[in-house]
Parts: sequence; structure tokens; C-alpha cells
Amino acid sequence: MNGYFKTALLMAAMTALFMGLGGLIGGSSGALIALVFAGGMNLFTWWNSDKAVLSMTGAREVDARSAPDFVALVHDLADGAGMPRPRVFIIDTDQPNAFATGRNPENAAVAATMGLLRRLDRQEIAAVMAHELAHIRNRDTLIMTVTATMAGAISMLANFAFFFGGSRDREGGGGGLIGGILVMILAPLMAGLVQMAISRSREYEADRIGAEICGHPMWLASALRKIEAFAKGIDNPRAEANPALAHMFIINPLHAHARDALFSTHPNTENRVAALMALAGQRGTAAPVQATRASSIPRSGRRGPWA
Repeated sequence: MNGYFKTALLMAAMTALFMGLGGLIGGSSGALIALVFAGGMNLFTWWNSDKAVLSMTGAREVDARSAPDFVALVHDLADGAGMPRPRVFIIDTDQPNAFATGRNPENAAVAATMGLLRRLDRQEIAAVMAHELAHIRNRDTLIMTVTATMAGAISMLANFAFFFGGSRDREGGGGGLIGGILVMILAPLMAGLVQMAISRSREYEADRIGAEICGHPMWLASALRKIEAFAKGIDNPRAEANPALAHMFIINPLHAHARDALFSTHPNTENRVAALMALAGQRGTAAPVQATRASSIPRSGRRGPWA
């Protein structure tokens, strides 16, 4: 499905939730106000998606002078994939992780944590950044950012609905209060389910295309296993403070990801690894999936300094 079409469907679903909550708070006029508000937020999110997410995660931009090895690696991967070079950011947290953002490939950014650059080898880092470039190529980044922003706003509006929605239906006895409680619970849950469905499906495709960009599926398989192992024991404070952003990372950064798989924003890591192993087997583990400039990036076992 075209990325812009998926985004339109997502915005429509989120707008409907906004209108429902607005109606609970202020009747038909509240629904209209919520519609206008949602339209403005959709436009703002589309135009400023990368800035908002990068700010919420505390990412800082780096260049060829401040992080020459890392920036050169990302640029070589992008060049080899025939993509515009994204802006490059680093997040000062020890948990290994990464994400991509931006409204289109011409206005995109990739971000990696210091933990990723310190704890993974050069091949694994190349594979992770190739995965993020795949999200940009697939135009997943806009969908991911809109989802995160709108889900957070819906949760906030649902709380308003709970506190203020019941007063307009007092003649119905406790119905207004019960309805407010249900909306406060169900609206964020529905927004979260949209996030989860989109996140799970896009990760497998980004793994596949990322393996093509870097040239070696097993590099990414190794990286996923390492990141998941470290993420279980190392906090990512920014992500914990903004859980709506969790689905944007290559591996769920929240310690709560041990909960039931039904509510996971990411596919099971071992399932992703199995898919990558199957891909490597189809192409031959010794041969690259696709010949690109990325094939010359790794230097056996090399780690930082990256920034």
C-alpha cells in the first residue's frame, strides 16, 4: 500500500477519535472544534514531524567534523542505495537503539544512541542504519511520527473527556461518567493498536530492505539480538518519558516490552532473526544480498570512536 495512502487512512482514523472525544466533551460544537484542531495538528505534524521527535528524544545533530566515521558510514549507505543523504543525529543514552524520522526521503533524519555506537561493531552498526534507511525509502517515517504524535494527543484529550465529558450528560444519571471512563480507556487503546499494527508490519519489510542495502542479512540479525539483550537491562530515560515514541525504534526501548505480545509494538526479535536467516540462506550467507558501496564499509570488528 502506498505510504501516502496509509498516512491518509491513519490521519482519518485519528481524526475520528478526536471528533468523538470532542463530542463527549462539548457535544456537536466540541466535535467541530476537535475536527479543526485535529486538522491543524495533522498539518503541523506532517511539516514538523522530524523536529518534534528529535527534540523529544534529545537527539543532537552531528556532521563530518563532529562524528566523521559515523556520518561517513550513513552517507555511504545512502549513496549506495541511491537515496538522498539524511541528516545524522546521536542520542546521549547508553541503551543501544536507533530510529529514523522525517516527512519524506528528502527531509529525513536518522538517529543512533551512543550505546549503539559503543556496544556494536562496525558491521552491525552499518546494518542497523541500513534498516533505518529502509524506513525512509518505504516512507514509513511519516506514518511512524504521525502515529506517535496523534496517539499522545489522543491520550491527553481522553483525560479531558473523562473530567469534563460527564457534566453534559448529567440528566442520564451515571451514563456520562461511565462513558467518560470508557473513552479514557478505549481511545488511547485504539490509538495504540493502530501503532502496533503499523509497527509490526513495517519492521519485517525494513529488515528485508535493510539487509539489501547493507548487503548481509546476518549483520542485522546479530545487531537485533545484541540490542534486545542490552535494552532489557539499560534504561532509555527519554523513551520511558515518551512511550508513544517506542514504536519508532528498531527494538522496543521500554522495559515494559516484556508484557503480553498482543500489546507489543515490535515483532518478536527471534522471528525477525529467523526471517533474516532465511533470506541469507536464499542468497547464500557468504554472498551479499545486493552489491552496494556499503559492502566496503565494514572493517572487521572495528568499533568507535564514532563521536
